[in-house]
Amino acid sequence: MTVSYEKITPPTTGSTITFSDGKPLVPDDPIIPFIRGDGTGVDIWPATAKVIDAAIATAYAGQRKIHWFKVYAGDEACEIYGTYQYLPQDTLTAIKEYGIAIKGPLTTPIGGGIRSLNVALRQIFDLYACVRPCRYYAGTPSPHKTPEKLDVIVYRENTEDIYLGIEWKQGTEIADKLINYLNSELIPATPEHGKKQIPLDAGIGIKPISKTGSQRLVRRAIERALTLPKPKNQVTLVHKGNIMKYTEGAFRDWGYELAKSEFRDVCVTEMESWILSNKEKNPDLSIEDNARMVEPGYDALTDEKKAKICQEVTSVLDAIWETHGHGQWKDKIMVNDRIADSIFQQIQTRPDEYSILATMNLNGDYLSDAAAAIVGGLGMGPGANIGDTCAIFEATHGTAPKHAGLDRINPGSVILSGVMMLEYMGWQEAADLIKKGIAAAIANRQVTYDLARLMEPPVNPPLKCSEFADAIISHFGD
Repeated sequence: MTVSYEKITPPTTGSTITFSDGKPLVPDDPIIPFIRGDGTGVDIWPATAKVIDAAIATAYAGQRKIHWFKVYAGDEACEIYGTYQYLPQDTLTAIKEYGIAIKGPLTTPIGGGIRSLNVALRQIFDLYACVRPCRYYAGTPSPHKTPEKLDVIVYRENTEDIYLGIEWKQGTEIADKLINYLNSELIPATPEHGKKQIPLDAGIGIKPISKTGSQRLVRRAIERALTLPKPKNQVTLVHKGNIMKYTEGAFRDWGYELAKSEFRDVCVTEMESWILSNKEKNPDLSIEDNARMVEPGYDALTDEKKAKICQEVTSVLDAIWETHGHGQWKDKIMVNDRIADSIFQQIQTRPDEYSILATMNLNGDYLSDAAAAIVGGLGMGPGANIGDTCAIFEATHGTAPKHAGLDRINPGSVILSGVMMLEYMGWQEAADLIKKGIAAAIANRQVTYDLARLMEPPVNPPLKCSEFADAIISHFGD
């Protein structure tokens, strides 16, 4: 079947990327759509394409090549397709057809229609995993004393939570009707809610967290952990389940359930590791004493709760002592969980204790930006949005229109997103060249103004956006 377009034409050479079991099958000559981006996209995309093309040419000596396909979104799309055509069908068709795309920053439209182009793309293509690696490149200015200790990958669920965008404005007929129904019918019918009532002048939003959405996100996080060496092969479930028990608490529970069912042979939970370790240190330890060691408040609990913890200890030992005991658990992927507000503190005070953070949408949004700030800011923060049949790699910062066309902005975010794209494609050699080039350029103080002004002493003059790209390429042979 021939795919038709209204105002764009695909390259005449190149092949299509396909997917099997959620993984891309990449030819040596893939066609990859790109969205230049609004504002500074006019500067950073050419720099990015130059670096990616140079890395591929250097790594594969002409055996591999990307055939770029320009498509449109944001303000640039309106120039081509007409007013308010921020996300034309041509672009959606191209991304669906070719499977992998990369984009610069996009303007969020003001007024009605699409709330966010980025969110729209994630929902349209079911790009449920937002992947945000945060690692430090030596020499990058940072407000943190030891930014080099932070090397984490945030796996953020991308399609649910309050970002689903189902809400009603205060004072509207539907909002009033829903509040009255909740106050009069549903809340009183649920004893645990007591006499709670929603204020009549409130806006209302829905926070859906599903088992399917949670587990497919955690599955990708664990699969990534399987590729990492110890001690980086650890997955931490981040949640606020102590307050939101049936949404965020469920996310945690479903994450553990997945780890212990689909990945039983290669995973151990933190609680299980405690139980196993206690028995290893004292083979004659009773079930009750083991329970007392994993639950410090054990003796103050009710008999019912004590029995529940003892049953958990018994179940763990019966189920996995032979396969995970005698120290075998130390070679498994560790799956643990942390409360969201605590993890914000701990990535600053104990950053080297964490590697992969799996979280829901809102928490992940905050957390990934906070982690990026520690290692140098969003200008150096890459991002990917991955589903089972499509992936879009993107800048994590805004459009910065006042800098557009001045050839001065830092292209690092999109370049590093390109690195993620190459790694996703299996083109690791080219990805490694770019990471090497960026590290060397920064270490040699060859940086754009945003980093230059924060260095000690400041770099003057800083490199232009295009010059930074050239500096990266110049270090491929170091």
